Amino acid sequence: MRTERKTTRLDRVFARLDREPERPAHLDVPRMSRHRTVLFGSTLAFYVAIVWAVVITSWLVRLDWQVMFFRPYEQWAELHAFVDYYVVLGQRGPTAVMVAAWLGWRSWRQHTLRPLLALAVSLLLLNVTVGAAKYGMGRLGPHYATEIGSNEMWLGGSIFPSGHTANAVVTWGILAYLASTPWARRWLSALSAVTSLGVGLSTVYIGTHWLSDVLLGWVAGLLILLALPWFEPLIARAEDRIFDWRDHWRDRRGRTPLPAPAVATPVMLKPLTGREGSAAPEPVPASRPAGRPGAYLAPGPHSTRGERAPVTPAGSRRPPHGERHPRGNTPATRP
Repeated sequence: MRTERKTTRLDRVFARLDREPERPAHLDVPRMSRHRTVLFGSTLAFYVAIVWAVVITSWLVRLDWQVMFFRPYEQWAELHAFVDYYVVLGQRGPTAVMVAAWLGWRSWRQHTLRPLLALAVSLLLLNVTVGAAKYGMGRLGPHYATEIGSNEMWLGGSIFPSGHTANAVVTWGILAYLASTPWARRWLSALSAVTSLGVGLSTVYIGTHWLSDVLLGWVAGLLILLALPWFEPLIARAEDRIFDWRDHWRDRRGRTPLPAPAVATPVMLKPLTGREGSAAPEPVPASRPAGRPGAYLAPGPHSTRGERAPVTPAGSRRPPHGERHPRGNTPATRP
């Protein structure tokens, strides 16, 4: 009796790497619920509060200067090599390539472009909002500070909010946003939050950002993730439009013109009765005479009549004549 092998966890993992036969019927698309709207409003209020605290040079600015004078890169110099590599997790180029590769596989597996389009929309929002805030407020970094205790605002800088931190929140948080199960969404959300805060603190350790830059960058990235459900209808329309273009292109490519069929010119055949010395063709019987058995053909390939070798009958073809004698014999004496 043959027993089936029990599937292991590794077998289930490899099975999930295969492409699904068709697009899933129900994809979990986040909605802009009331709870999410309240959370978005609270985060936006926190964003404005941080900006206001820096503009009025409050206790947050004094904390920035205290951390800068503490010089973490000198206090924990042994961590410098590790931090130089860890901060790459917040750079836009490498992180976007890694996350796009993963989401591209997700798109191929589920027959949908939503993961890649959601990443594109989030990065576009990140460039517009964070870029506008950076150059609009123009804050200088710790290495270029001009006056101790000042907020260094509107002096031509571009570090407030922290782009590394905001980029880490968006690029790693989009994986949690697109997770297919609640369990995966919770764990990926926690992991992306810790990773992005670690990236922000790494920039504070190196001395390229104030602590308030990191806080505002973290909040700016979170606002983008919370606002993504508002753009889901746009993502769905863009996906439908791209698939329509693809189908139209495939139809045009597969519609090759067939060659026109050749029209044969009819040939008029004339009867042979008008020629001299020609005999009329023998009539062909419409059916085989009754009582005559059909010809038996042995199995195997048969050659046509034109391919057969001519058969010469034995003897002379001349008609018999009384006065003629075969050659080689002595003719009879004539009277």
